[in-house]
Order: sequence, then structure tokens, then C-alpha cells
Amino acid sequence: MVRKSFFGQLITASTITLAFQGTAWAQSEPALTASSLAGPEAYRLGAGDKLRITVYQEEEISGEYEVDSSGNVSLKLIGPVSAINHTLPELVKIIEEKLRDGYLLNPRVAIDVLNYRPFYVLGEVNSPGSFPYVAGMTVLKAIALAGGYTFRARTSKIELFRANEPDKAILVDQNTLLLPGDIIKIKERFF
Repeated sequence: MVRKSFFGQLITASTITLAFQGTAWAQSEPALTASSLAGPEAYRLGAGDKLRITVYQEEEISGEYEVDSSGNVSLKLIGPVSAINHTLPELVKIIEEKLRDGYLLNPRVAIDVLNYRPFYVLGEVNSPGSFPYVAGMTVLKAIALAGGYTFRARTSKIELFRANEPDKAILVDQNTLLLPGDIIKIKERFF
């Protein structure tokens, strides 16, 4: 008969406890943190984005276009194309399909974002408003652009509203990466 030592039994019990806790934790709803929001997210186009659309060997179609307030870009030959909430590869595919339908045999399209739509900082900051988006923008940098916190600011709970889900507030920290069109809201503290 094999007997486990006291330490062997303790390690086995700890392993079972940790495994059980890990299972319970995995079944609960994951918390949204800065690291989970900062992961690679596909950028979705929105009104105000300025694009350079290049159609290979088609100078008259190629050019700079802006996503209008209805979410469309209007290209020569094919007219308005819905761009809102599409990624760049999705929009490339849509434009190529429309050009292939009676206009070009084998269209090749490339799209670059020239200017992103602005992000917004509201609430208890010294200069709330809209600000131009640049790559790598974090909540802390955005608050600095807005003149920093007021003395009444509640810095422990920063709300973020994503452009694609404007009705859903997410609690974030100062290291969270922003996307174009995001809205940061700094609430007033109670004491």
C-alpha cells in the first residue's frame, strides 16, 4: 500500500481547489479590462472617415473619398456604396464586386484611411470636446488633450462608449487604447 506524505496530500488538495476555482471563474462573465480592450480589433469605418480608394489602372475612379453622414462613399460609375461598420477588407470586396458587375473584368482595389473620425471627451475635464484621433491614443493621452481632470473628477471610474455600441458603457482604466469615434465620459465624484 502506498501512503502519500502530508505534503503530497496538501499539494493534491490545493490543486483540486485551484482547479475548481479556475472552473468557476471561467464560467463567470469575463471582466472588461484595459488589456482585453486593447487587443487587436478590426477597425470599422464610420461617418467622417476620409479614405483613399485606388482602383488599379483606373485613374478616373481612384481618389479621395469621405464617408458621408449616411455612411456611404460615392464612387464614379457605381454610385453610393455603404461603408459604415465595414472593415477595410470588407469594403474592398464590396467595391470589387460592384465594379465587376458590368464595369471591369478583374478590378483590383486598395483602400487607405487618410483621416480617422474624431474621439470625444466629456464630463469633468477642463476642456471637453472632440479631438483628432491618432494611432496609439490611450484614455490618459485623451484626458491630457482635454486639459486634464477637474478637481471634482471621479478618476477611479472612467466610462467609455465605443462608436459601434454607443448605448453600452464600459469601465476602463487610463491605459485603454481608443478607437476613432469613441466617447470618454468622466463623472463627478460624490465627496
